This record gives sequence, structure tokens and C-alpha cells, in this order.
Amino acid sequence: MKRSQAEILREYGPFTGSDVAGVTFDGRNVWFAAGETLNAIDPESGATVQSIEVAAHAGTAYDGKHLYQIGEDVIRKIDPVSGKVLATIPAPGNGGDSGLAWAEGTLWVGQHRERKIHEIDPETGRILRTIQSDRMVTGVTWSDGELWHGTWEGGASDVRRIDPDTGEVLERLDMPADSGVSGLEADGRDRFYCGGGPSGRIRSIRRPGREA
Repeated sequence: MKRSQAEILREYGPFTGSDVAGVTFDGRNVWFAAGETLNAIDPESGATVQSIEVAAHAGTAYDGKHLYQIGEDVIRKIDPVSGKVLATIPAPGNGGDSGLAWAEGTLWVGQHRERKIHEIDPETGRILRTIQSDRMVTGVTWSDGELWHGTWEGGASDVRRIDPDTGEVLERLDMPADSGVSGLEADGRDRFYCGGGPSGRIRSIRRPGREA
């Protein structure tokens, strides 16, 4: 397993009034779950450019057209332009879910206390397969065929690449002290965006092997 220290490239916030939970990227803006709103920031300026009123307590994902947001025990499919909820499916953890990602037609849901990642049908919520982790799972993201997830447990946090078939840890980026990962999203290029939980911050870190 490759192991190194995460390189923080930039911090956004703190965004007052709420923890930062799930994080996603739509190719232009970074979206983050903030309790009762789903907010978008411009990653260049750090300014908030949009806010949608919706239960937003955990993972956030984007499929190229729609946003998906975990709130309580459901996942809502949202039109990012109008803010309208288009569909709702049950979340596999019934309120114990954390990260959320979209990849090749399915959703991937982290369950922090159960230390699991589920691949689910985005139309029905049916669990298609499950990967077991050895630590509490927070954010989840796919990029270039690689599955990464965040962990946060016992005051320590890291971002790790795992084998999607076996769950074996292939690479690990250790976060600095007091820099927990509550949500995770790759930008498709050189960095990850990491939700910072109660710090109210979002941090961008370098993706290994790619120059920022």
C-alpha cells in the first residue's frame, strides 16, 4: 500500500451556520451539503453562487445533469437549475449513510458506522453490491476508474483508494490533525474536494500523481 501525507492546496470557508457534509463537483461549481441547504461555490473565488433549500445531511453526488442528496433516510434527485426534487429513493442505511457518488449509471453510498460502501440502483435504491471497510466511511468518489473514500474515526482521518472488488486499500493519504474528511469528490483532474464537517470548511487536496 502506498502511503503519504495529504497536500492541502486550498481551504474555503468557514461557512457559518452549519457543518459541511457531502461534497460534489459539477464541472464548474463545488456543491456542499449544509444541513437544510445545498450550496454551490465558485472554486476560483470561493464565493457562494447558489443555494437550494433541501434536507442535506450527508453525501452529495452529480450525474452530469442532476444532483443527488442524502437527507434523513432518503436520497433525493434534484434539478440544479430549478431546485426542484424530481424523485426520491430510500437510502440503504436508513439515516446512517454518509458519502455519495455517481459512477457509470449507479450510485455509491458510504455507511460510516457500518464501515461499508453500497452500490445501489438510482431508480429504486436496491443494493447491488457491498464493499466492507476497516474504518468508518465518510465521503466516496470515483475518478478515472479509481474508487476513493474518506475515513474519520478516533480523531484521525484519511483519503484512500481501494480495490472496488475486494475492498483492499491500495493507497492512503493521511490528513493533518484537525482536518477531518466528511465528504469527498474528485474534480476529474488534479485534486479532491474534502468536506470538513463541523469546521465549516472545504479543503482541496492534491490527487496523487497529478500536478495542480
